[in-house]
Amino acid sequence: MLGRLRSLLELIRFSHTVFALPFALSSAALAWQDKPFHVLDLVGILLCMVFARSAAMAFNRLADRHYDADNPRTAARHLPSGRLSVRAVWLFTLVCSAGFVASTLLFVHTSDNWWPLYLAGPVLGFVCAYSYTKRFTSLAHFWLGASLFLAPVSAWIALRGLEDLRVPVVLGLAVLFWVAGFDILYACQDVDFDRKARLRSVPARLGVPASLRIALGCHLVMVALLLGLFWTSPHLGVVYLTGVGLVAVLIGWEHWLVRPDDLSRVNQAFFQVNGIISVGLFVILLVQLAVNASG
Repeated sequence: MLGRLRSLLELIRFSHTVFALPFALSSAALAWQDKPFHVLDLVGILLCMVFARSAAMAFNRLADRHYDADNPRTAARHLPSGRLSVRAVWLFTLVCSAGFVASTLLFVHTSDNWWPLYLAGPVLGFVCAYSYTKRFTSLAHFWLGASLFLAPVSAWIALRGLEDLRVPVVLGLAVLFWVAGFDILYACQDVDFDRKARLRSVPARLGVPASLRIALGCHLVMVALLLGLFWTSPHLGVVYLTGVGLVAVLIGWEHWLVRPDDLSRVNQAFFQVNGIISVGLFVILLVQLAVNASG
């Protein structure tokens, strides 16, 4: 059983929760500046994030298992290789979906906030629908970005309802363009396979050099939105702006690593640099809020 659990966590790349979770927690930290902190709210956000992402990722593996089997880069994944059965992954998906919906009840308990429960079904449907977007649109990368856009927005709604959504929307849009940009970079690895399989992506449609420029453009928009967040939230100051500057440097490094004639460092750019960006910006934001509190 422990071995199967480990395989399931590997299947959904559980460690990649680090991409969206820090932004949800950043949104929550800003929301808590004008609302009392409750430990059950924090538990609810963590559980909702883990369950929703796990359900969506497992569903993605189910939806893509036949394509994964034909793609040399992904043929060794758990479903194509037979290390996990379709039945086991479906069961895992359903359990995580139920866990996500059940976790929203914590917000009903702490603050009589029913919005997370009302929105749980549409949110889960939207993030799972991403798995089919490459069948019909080259803008699938932006659907994925919109799925992670929901992380900071949902965390804010869980704490404050629909009150003053400007802060989470600006942060969410930054996440959208950040994710779309690095997903375009990642998709450059599969440009030949996507064309052969008639799957749609920006690299398959426009080629690698143009795709790298579009990804850079997305990341420049992300940095601009992070700067816009400074003007949107009254709780951000010089420390936060310093963090945005560091993010811009990391974005530049990411695009230096990936070149049209050398995609060998895509994984380094995708996993390492973006993990540093998400966690690092969250830490910087916490430092900013601590400085505010001490002043």
